[in-house]
Amino acid sequence: MQSATTTLAVLAALVATAAPAGAQQGGQTPPGNEQRLIANAMSAAPRAVAEKATVAAIDDKGRMTTLRKGAGNFTCLPDNPTTPGNDPMCLDQNAVAWAQAWMSRSTPPQGKVGFGYMLQGGSDASNTDPFASAPTAGDKWVETGPHVMIFNAPGILEGYPVQATDTRVPYVMWNGTPYAHLMIPVGEPSRANASQGK
Repeated sequence: MQSATTTLAVLAALVATAAPAGAQQGGQTPPGNEQRLIANAMSAAPRAVAEKATVAAIDDKGRMTTLRKGAGNFTCLPDNPTTPGNDPMCLDQNAVAWAQAWMSRSTPPQGKVGFGYMLQGGSDASNTDPFASAPTAGDKWVETGPHVMIFNAPGILEGYPVQATDTRVPYVMWNGTPYAHLMIPVGEPSRANASQGK
């Protein structure tokens, strides 16, 4: 089992190009923002998970600040301000390993099914290109309401839509790549949630 320090180091690599709202260079969080960031990060998962999770914020240089050390198997991150929606996330340690492979463009670990929460929803630049930072000309962001994700489980993907034409039903993100994973909606999209904090 990975240590919390290793998990946080991996998450730092995962979001090295994105700074959560309020994070400052040098890994410092301005006074008064820490509790807001923690609350935003915790909103990604059910209370029983979020209360035990480690919470970390990443600045625009990829430097990590541990806002709260946890005792659980999950690490939560606040909203990524480079996307249009409010999209905090909580990932278990296997999902973090998947994310590390994605960021390093290497093959995700086999036999380690990962799980993640995004109960505020999420915005993705592309459902086909794992490395897109913005939609291509004429396309729009893929908006998914509250959902959970299953990583490193290729056997369960068959039969699910591979197009994100209706994100209110389960679908496969990044089909045909080593990073394909199942997106499972758990609630209706909310425009209020999607625009919160932006």
